[in-house]
Amino acid sequence: MKFTAQQIAGILEGDIVGNPNVEVSKLSKIEEGTQGSLTFLSNPKYTQYIYSTKASVAIVNKSFVPENEIDTTLIKVEDAYAAFTKLLEYYNMVKLNKTGIEQPSFISDSAKYGDNLYLGAFSYLGDNVNIGNNVKIFPNVHIGDNVVIGENSIVFSGAKIYSDTIIGDSCVINSGVIIGADGFGFAPNQDGSYKKIPQIGNVVLEDHVDIGAGTTIDRATMGSTVIRKGVKLDNQIQIAHNVEIGKNTVIAAQTGIAGSTKVGENCMIGGQVGIAGHITIGNNVKIQAQSGIARNVKDDEVLQGSPALPIKDYNKSYVHFKNLPKIVKNINDLEKINGNS
Repeated sequence: MKFTAQQIAGILEGDIVGNPNVEVSKLSKIEEGTQGSLTFLSNPKYTQYIYSTKASVAIVNKSFVPENEIDTTLIKVEDAYAAFTKLLEYYNMVKLNKTGIEQPSFISDSAKYGDNLYLGAFSYLGDNVNIGNNVKIFPNVHIGDNVVIGENSIVFSGAKIYSDTIIGDSCVINSGVIIGADGFGFAPNQDGSYKKIPQIGNVVLEDHVDIGAGTTIDRATMGSTVIRKGVKLDNQIQIAHNVEIGKNTVIAAQTGIAGSTKVGENCMIGGQVGIAGHITIGNNVKIQAQSGIARNVKDDEVLQGSPALPIKDYNKSYVHFKNLPKIVKNINDLEKINGNS
């Protein structure tokens, strides 16, 4: 898909310096720009590249005044970074603007869906599925019985959404996500074996939730595993049964949260964090990467380490930890002196 500089300037409400008819069909970094690509300059550290880039069009701030000759057509805007972000959103919207039902695919007779559905080939919609308007379901997606998906949501290829899951409006489910698999519930028998506990609950995703590729969210034993409005989950995260994550919390990759734990609102959780089950984490909590959380956490705490400590205590302790060889040597030297005296 090609756009002219004039069309792009119209979208961004910018001013053109150069050829308004030059066409671009791809995006690039300014230092890697090639003919037919669009780039941007917002960070002064990259100004040198505006004179050497091969990109056909560059978005720049209105305050930018070139010191040397530039071959690239410029589009001047108030904020180049914000404008480029807006353009990325527009480009993504155009790229994903698919409608229609591809074949082969399966739709149960009892399934319902709204206007402008896109259903990719080899996808499956089970009994009593209810899908809102403008939903896009890419190829090889399985949607089980009684699933509800709100308007403007996207489910990318290979996702599996088990029965009874409820997904709100404007959610994004990336490839390889599994929502609603059985929670990890087993009861020990006297002979040392384990008996599976049926998991009869579901998963609820509220509006504007993003789920990264390969993430798994287990159904509740009873009731619901709940992901509140605005939550953003990175790739390869494990959310166990009956967990609740508060609104606008963000969690980085490879974090695992054990069953029945409650995470508050507006939390920021780094990568590879392990969180034990049946605990409560307050609002506005920040947990550094690779920390281990095994206790309740109050509002506004900032934690690091395994087991996690308040970050100031962790940093002080780490200084002592680094100095342990020196401290041990000093103690040994003192013992030698005392032994000789």
